[in-house]
Amino acid sequence: MAIFSVYVVNKAGGLIYQLDHYAPRADTEKTFSFPLDLVLRPHDERVVVAFGQRDGIRVGHAVLAINGAEVNGRFTADGKDVLEFLGNPANYPVSIRFGRHRLSSNEKLMLASMFHSLFAIGSQLSPEVGSSGIEMLETDTFKLHCFQTLTGIKFVVLADPRQAGIDSLLRKIYEIYSDFALKNPFYSLEMPIRCELFDQNLKLALEVAEKAGPFGPGS
Repeated sequence: MAIFSVYVVNKAGGLIYQLDHYAPRADTEKTFSFPLDLVLRPHDERVVVAFGQRDGIRVGHAVLAINGAEVNGRFTADGKDVLEFLGNPANYPVSIRFGRHRLSSNEKLMLASMFHSLFAIGSQLSPEVGSSGIEMLETDTFKLHCFQTLTGIKFVVLADPRQAGIDSLLRKIYEIYSDFALKNPFYSLEMPIRCELFDQNLKLALEVAEKAGPFGPGS
């Protein structure tokens, strides 16, 4: 089983901590002849697959490398526009590596703020008074788990859908936050968490939780 990442969001919706613990590799590299049998489009400063799927390449995957050289957003390693390069028959055959793009720091900040808003909307839409908001979102590839403290701090964990023990892990992370971040004299509440002991104990807690397997201790 795997725990993918941890986010800590303050009561104002700001991202104050983020850890990528495990990122499954989903890159696919293939050699193509002209014309390219995938439809590519520019999207958010990168080139992504807009139509056509084959051999593990999916809609939404970004162009990560061409002929072994990393792609920088919408440009090849030597500064050429990716779409122009791939539109030239003289450049074929060409090897292209596709995969899910890595989120930038700004994108993580934006997503944390968006989740904060969705959490608030979830609380307001509840037919019951005093709803705790979103506690879990489930997809076919991961589950998002959220625990909000009485002071409004949100601890968010993204994990494999089969991973057990996340509720206990969220409370353990809160305990680590209380012991090693809040008690740090150099830490100011609501500010980004920069504490080596917090990092070390969080990573240890994630490793322990992963070893619990899909059914938890005692399975």
